[in-house]
Amino acid sequence: MKRYADPYVAGFCLGLVVLASFVFLDRGVGVSGSFRSAAAIAAAFGTSQSGGHATALLYVMAGAFFSALIARRLKLTIERGPNITNRTRLIAAFAGGTVMAMGAYLARGCTSGLALSGGALLGVGSWIFMLAAFAAAYAFAPLVRKTWQ
Repeated sequence: MKRYADPYVAGFCLGLVVLASFVFLDRGVGVSGSFRSAAAIAAAFGTSQSGGHATALLYVMAGAFFSALIARRLKLTIERGPNITNRTRLIAAFAGGTVMAMGAYLARGCTSGLALSGGALLGVGSWIFMLAAFAAAYAFAPLVRKTWQ
């Protein structure tokens, strides 16, 4: 599979984005914060808050589209292993995305904002979360690995 970018260069650039966000916007980065900002801007211009969320979602989708286009990875496909059907893969992806969205809503923030912005500020809770998230991912990986082999 073709890589998007060198992970070290991408990590360095992401660090610069977090720094620029604090310097120019006086806040950290995170997807759920972007949704709230877009909703606030939409409300200021007299549109509904749900319209702001939809606008932010369109920006996220456009960013993903252009990223895949630039990397020449744009194609309509379902990534899955040989031991899982397309339908099951789509259901699992939707369920996982729904659980993540609900968690971000209940926590009043997303994992990217907590890990990137909180970690950059050396927040103890952010570092504990990152360690716990990676530990959970490593613990859970063997359970789903068989569907990808």
